[in-house]
Amino acid sequence: MKTALVTGASRGIGAAIARRLEKDGIRTIKRSSEQADLSTMDGVDKALEGIDSLDILVNNAAAAPGGPIGTDTPEAFDHLMAVNVKAPYFLIQRAPLNDGGRIVNISSVATRMANPAQTSFAMTKGALETMSRTLAHQLGPRGITVNVVAPGATRTADNGQIFTPELEAAIKTLTAHRRLGTAEDIADVVAFLVSDDARWVTGQVLDASGGLFLGPPAQGAE
Repeated sequence: MKTALVTGASRGIGAAIARRLEKDGIRTIKRSSEQADLSTMDGVDKALEGIDSLDILVNNAAAAPGGPIGTDTPEAFDHLMAVNVKAPYFLIQRAPLNDGGRIVNISSVATRMANPAQTSFAMTKGALETMSRTLAHQLGPRGITVNVVAPGATRTADNGQIFTPELEAAIKTLTAHRRLGTAEDIADVVAFLVSDDARWVTGQVLDASGGLFLGPPAQGAE
């Protein structure tokens, strides 16, 4: 039986990923922010505590979006970088990942959309994507794949209040599939990437946003 570690798995997308991997017969170790504070190296080590062999690592945990430059602070910036970039990097460095393993890093469509309210958040996710490409190249000889999943606007049980009717309507007009994403939409993409079917896919960013912000709303598509 394969073993997976999913960070940020107590709720939302992380919990959905863990459920889907378990459904596929994968032994899944869940780590939440309550168990391991990934803004610190002690937390990184705690996340790996008791794990001697690992086939799949899903770096899902992330600090909440932020980053308008006018109000950003060095402390908030450092926290974003620690959780979203430093922790995944050193989890990969220290994880006892087996040959033929799978690494999936969760990014965001914020890397391809100019949203001034999320400048520093988008920077961290851009760094995660660059890291994934370089590590895919480095780890390829061991048969390890490294890929990225980039969700768009995704409704979960915890963030439903964010999506007011007005915001939801606006997002739908900018999305090819005319709906918000669900945590299960993202989990299914991750499940593909960690499966043997994706053995020849590495160093890639898979946009799992339902086609968010591909262009102006198509005329006559409503």
